[in-house]
Amino acid sequence: MEKVCPWALKTKELKKYHDEEWGKISTSENYLFEMLVLESAQAGLNWDTILKKREGYRKSYKGFDPSKVAKFGEVEYNRLVSDKSIIRNKRKIESSINNAKAFLKVQEEFGSFYNYIWSFTDGKQIVNEFEREDEIPAESELSRCISKDMKKRGFTFVGPIIIYSYLQAIGVIDDHIKGCVSK
Repeated sequence: MEKVCPWALKTKELKKYHDEEWGKISTSENYLFEMLVLESAQAGLNWDTILKKREGYRKSYKGFDPSKVAKFGEVEYNRLVSDKSIIRNKRKIESSINNAKAFLKVQEEFGSFYNYIWSFTDGKQIVNEFEREDEIPAESELSRCISKDMKKRGFTFVGPIIIYSYLQAIGVIDDHIKGCVSK
């Protein structure tokens, strides 16, 4: 029997996400923004809930194009707050619009958000060799450093735990347990 990270076996959405995305490097700026929005939305909830609402987010957030989201005003904000296809937390919605603006500033300064986020590891993926899921930390020195820097740049809802999950999602950190077929 093939070995898989145990959390991925809970639902079909988690399994698909685990097998196709988690811990895999992406250079797509829209994907990097998407994961930032979704990880921030996930705070206090479980990831499966977010994955089930992902298509709603894609539609509501214009394909996660940060340049479009950055232009959202009161009309779009009110639309999002009443949109049942996403998490309707006002602070998280405000944060996503704010973070789109900060994301664009980072792109301007570094040439891309990808360049910015990977500058913290000199472009090298961190591949951990944990034996068990319970060994995987919720945060790290790296996530604390990036969180602090992002907050200085105006991002919100980017604490070290959210950022650690974000780094896993976009492949900066590969935390598949040792022997996982997706590693």
